[in-house]
Amino acid sequence: MMRNMKKYVGDLIKSRRELLGLKQPDLEEISGVSTRTIQLVENGKANPSLDTLLKIASPLGLTMQLLLKETGFE
Repeated sequence: MMRNMKKYVGDLIKSRRELLGLKQPDLEEISGVSTRTIQLVENGKANPSLDTLLKIASPLGLTMQLLLKETGFE
């Protein structure tokens, strides 16, 4: 279940980033999170802290509530 959740969250972040026309380095600049970490999160291979996840998601207009709701963990 955790793997599916990480993959879902990563896919959601990636799709929103692409929808906004941002590249990973752009998101690094506005979020303060390294491109490598963003890559790992988007690929579902990272287990980021909530703080890191919020730093990545917030500039994309994604809330923790939205991320958790869509994964069934609200």
